[in-house]
Amino acid sequence: MCAMTAAAGATGARTWLQNSHATWLTPRRMKVATIGMMGTALVVSTVGLSGSTPSPQKAAGHASTPAPTVAVASRTR
Repeated sequence: MCAMTAAAGATGARTWLQNSHATWLTPRRMKVATIGMMGTALVVSTVGLSGSTPSPQKAAGHASTPAPTVAVASRTR
């Protein structure tokens, strides 16, 4: 799912770039930009993002750990 979402985002960015009608964007540069965006999206989605969630045992273990207590000094008048 992460790879599909990243590819869809890269496709949208490519479409926006193509529709901006930039004079510097030649067909060769558009091809390079497309390859670069798709490659970056694939690498980020597989390496940078994690689609897994922690197992229920780990999540339950963290929830049962009490929070550290902080000593509060009482003020007397």
